[in-house]
Amino acid sequence: MSHRHHTPPAATGPRALRNIGVIAHVDAGKTTTTERILFYTGESHRMGEVHDGAATMDFDPQERQRGITINSAATTVFWKGVQINVIDTPGHIDFNIEVNRSLRVLDGAVVVFDGVAGVEPQTETNWRLADQYRVPRIAFINKLDRTGADFARVVRMIEERLGVRTAVLHLPIGEEAGFHGVVDLVAMQALYWPSDRAGAPMEIGPVPPELLPQVDAARARLLDAVADQDEAALEAYVRDGDVPQTLLQSALRRGTLAGAVVPVLAGSAFKNKGVEPLLDAVNAYLPTPEDISADSAHGEGQGADGPFAALAFKLVHDEHGAMVFVRVYQGRVRVGDVVLNASTGQKERIGRLYEVHADKRLERQELVAGDIAAIVGLKSTLTGHTLSDPAHPVVLESITVPEPVIDVAVEPRTQADQQALSKALQALVREDPSLHLRQDPESGQTLLSGMGELQLEVSLEKLRARHGVEVNVGRPQVAYRETITRTAEVTHLHKKQSGGPGQFAQVVLRLEPLERGEGVRFVSEVVGGAVPREFIPAVEAGVRRAALAGAVAGFALVDFQATLVDGAFHEKDSSALAFELAAAAAFREAATQAGPVVLEPVMDVEVVTPPDHLGDVIGDLMRRRGLVRSQDTRGNAAVVQANVPLAEMFGYIGQLRALSHGRAQYAMQLSHLAVLPEHLVARAAAR
Repeated sequence: MSHRHHTPPAATGPRALRNIGVIAHVDAGKTTTTERILFYTGESHRMGEVHDGAATMDFDPQERQRGITINSAATTVFWKGVQINVIDTPGHIDFNIEVNRSLRVLDGAVVVFDGVAGVEPQTETNWRLADQYRVPRIAFINKLDRTGADFARVVRMIEERLGVRTAVLHLPIGEEAGFHGVVDLVAMQALYWPSDRAGAPMEIGPVPPELLPQVDAARARLLDAVADQDEAALEAYVRDGDVPQTLLQSALRRGTLAGAVVPVLAGSAFKNKGVEPLLDAVNAYLPTPEDISADSAHGEGQGADGPFAALAFKLVHDEHGAMVFVRVYQGRVRVGDVVLNASTGQKERIGRLYEVHADKRLERQELVAGDIAAIVGLKSTLTGHTLSDPAHPVVLESITVPEPVIDVAVEPRTQADQQALSKALQALVREDPSLHLRQDPESGQTLLSGMGELQLEVSLEKLRARHGVEVNVGRPQVAYRETITRTAEVTHLHKKQSGGPGQFAQVVLRLEPLERGEGVRFVSEVVGGAVPREFIPAVEAGVRRAALAGAVAGFALVDFQATLVDGAFHEKDSSALAFELAAAAAFREAATQAGPVVLEPVMDVEVVTPPDHLGDVIGDLMRRRGLVRSQDTRGNAAVVQANVPLAEMFGYIGQLRALSHGRAQYAMQLSHLAVLPEHLVARAAAR
């Protein structure tokens, strides 16, 4: 590891490095928790400037320094000799791609729960994503100073709704506004924060006697959870009825890395309580890059000695040009090196390397396996691309990008802005792979597609604020699709003879439906050269081009397999163009015979409402063609889970507020694509 002058003395053993993300439902306190991590590790001194003595530190970190939460992908801090790279992840489901790409490169995560609301829909979604990427987690139950906060209830919800075994390491001391400390069940001592002031020292004392019965019961539960995971801990527990602290910590670490248990901590980030133990837990229980072995979900080796391999996971455009954030999985790279973008086959030169510390950058000469940092000077590298040693090309598993479900038409206010708009839109799409740009073939409009209204709003705001382009925006539209429901096979002959060279191409094309989400597959079964090999790509191009125009209502046709069964050609008159035109015509004919239908995005909607408005909420969802899947109570609120077509959800928040006097809230995400009822197809096509 290259020596860096600002690094505190490294801990011994494996490299003292943690790559972590802070994940949460929107509003659970993720930004504040991240802010406090930066403050307590000395990386951000802004908070101390909020003048002392103010009743609450009333500032919005996102507004004060938007750079931290929205634009920086990773920031580096140090805690007790360990380097921690904190990778930013937004909480809102519209930015699910962000969570996805962050989970792809981080090694461990802190999941923040709201002490009042508990497990919320986005937490659940993000938790499942973390399961998919096998990311070890610790849970931080936040906002315990709030009225209605209930630590034990949230722990139960985590176990029931997320189906995990918790290892509770803290018990809160004091409730709601009286919350002022925790009992640390590992060290069996009490930690107090007598003042709400940021940076006020934490005090350590004995466990309060009145809490001893609760503490003993909680400690026994913790030892049980750990003894199940670790032989040595089990032996000590059976023999002595207790487990020594160092053994308990190593067993907890092993259980956390295996995903068998989730350590749970308590605190209130806003009131500066519980941040130091949270940082200690990150060091103690979350993995180092070496722990993420080659057989992990990512399937990469981690050695610094192998050939260089890194994954680009985020692009940020600022006044200095494009910064590409990368995670190095293997080997090392220096400034000036030439690397291969294995995803595109192009070579790139490393201009500069930066470690990003909150609002400043630190130049590095070299990155090694495990590092997360920014590269400046890459010309053609996008999110999900692999950079590797030119002599050892390797492509790492990329980042899955969800399909967009909503479109808006965008046009420049003035003709003069046309070029600036096109450039700015390209930059947006390069930064965020879940945004798509396309031209509407009929209206010629430029359409920007994304995951939800909020994401598109934020993107359009960036056009104005960052790129200085004023635009007119159409109403958001649903991104419909089409598919087929049965198999059809057609023979099409494309023949033109009108003076000069003729055109000749014959294709036999079979279309078959595929499962939802399978996309478009093309297969050739041609034998004996009935269609010469050099024309087969043209047949595929014709099919794919025609599929974009659909068969019923002009929406892209998806989830089918097209098989070129047979064909015929003419020595002189056949060309790639003739075969492309024949394939497109054959596709259109076959698609109309294959039972084409229109698909619409159906959303998973969760509404949390006071019980006295439950009937109105359900009635309104039914009017929106909604299917109510379940009703539940959560604390003193009613929760409705429903599937509702996205087309019926525009403007829902206004209606929901009116129905519930502003007291209900909702969250939604894409569930699946479903067949649009026949009588609504004309309305969709006419939009």
